Amino acid sequence: MSRFLGIDLGTSYFKAGIYDDAGSLRGLGREAVPKVSDGERCELHADDFWRALRAAVTAALAEAGIPASALDGISYSSQANSFILLDDSGNPLTPLVLWPDGRAARGCAPLAQLASKSDFMEKTGIGIVPNGEFMLAKLDWFRVNRPEIWSRTASVMTISDYLVFALTGRKAGDLSTASMTALLDVRQDHWWPEALESFGLKANMLSEPIPIGTLAGHVTADGAALAGLSKGTPVYVGALDHYAVAIGAGVTAGHRISESTGTVLACVGYREGYAPREGVITAAGPYAGHFFQLAFDGNGATAVEWYQKHYAPEQTIAQLEEAARKVTAGCDGLTALPQSDSYPGLSGFRNIRPEHTPAHFLRAIFESTARTLVQLVDRLDPEKQVGEMIPSGGGARNPLWLQIKADMLQRTYIPQPTGELATKGAAMICKIQNPQI
Repeated sequence: MSRFLGIDLGTSYFKAGIYDDAGSLRGLGREAVPKVSDGERCELHADDFWRALRAAVTAALAEAGIPASALDGISYSSQANSFILLDDSGNPLTPLVLWPDGRAARGCAPLAQLASKSDFMEKTGIGIVPNGEFMLAKLDWFRVNRPEIWSRTASVMTISDYLVFALTGRKAGDLSTASMTALLDVRQDHWWPEALESFGLKANMLSEPIPIGTLAGHVTADGAALAGLSKGTPVYVGALDHYAVAIGAGVTAGHRISESTGTVLACVGYREGYAPREGVITAAGPYAGHFFQLAFDGNGATAVEWYQKHYAPEQTIAQLEEAARKVTAGCDGLTALPQSDSYPGLSGFRNIRPEHTPAHFLRAIFESTARTLVQLVDRLDPEKQVGEMIPSGGGARNPLWLQIKADMLQRTYIPQPTGELATKGAAMICKIQNPQI
């Protein structure tokens, strides 16, 4: 029986999951990401990247009870717009700059000009206004503010490009993660020359974008030492995290939408034919002529932990949820605004009355997120042709929250045996282009 390793390059945790041919989880490792954040910068040093990843991989192998040499393939689930700059010898010039990094938060004129082009959405599939979280905005920051680094930069790699490069020696990455850079011509599957020119980039500075599941190469001796793997193991390019979740949820094989309620609320659908539109991000799927469609919003799960920590610390979230089950829909008039944790105090709630308990506030947050979810799903499925929702993320472990979403969406929720759909999807990617393994 084959064993596949799926690596989830998350913002908060790196996870490594080992799965068999049937998609059953055999071993899981989970390691906190030791990122450094000072309120503006959010970085991860390369040495810390490898220490955390190696720890997760080692734990997964131990739980599965197999040596690294028993793995038949490796792939990944990647965060978007996190990157590293390398010199012409392949050595890091910077730490990994993660997507929450805020040094470009004041705006980026070249990015705004690029996004204003009439063919921007048609070329890139990006139907939202790119902001300072995009890699391009931070690249421009380095160009302007750190010319001594920028002048030595030979390669710009996303976090997953860097993983593939360090493991195999090949500069390659997947089309779906590349599409979030706003540099990819999604219909042509290559870098968009006009966008590259706008930022003083050349195509050879970037990794080769190739289809999800394509063999990138094999683990080298150096790569094996870095990640605790075995030399010669095949490495397949993976997918953006939300798309890896969709693959793990079976969205590409059926009429389903996956939704993830974590730090960000995200939904992914899948369709034949390229049809970019406002409010949605479109990216190449694992099969020719098919495309993922992603809609997301900041109104995710953060407010739940925020409320419990600041206003009900004597209770656990599980205890609050149990009490919230007794609160009727509508929370006796209490409503939560989207991202209620971003407002001072409790000003993100409306119609607060003395009789409202912490259970009311928790359910109000659940209902607020569900209302936002309805809007996202309507963007992906305006004709309401999809009847099944596959949950993932922290919200997938909350039965009350799932029921509220199902009621508001009027769709069937199908919980999965494992909540680790990102690692499962990454592991399944190994077989997409290579079903014989």
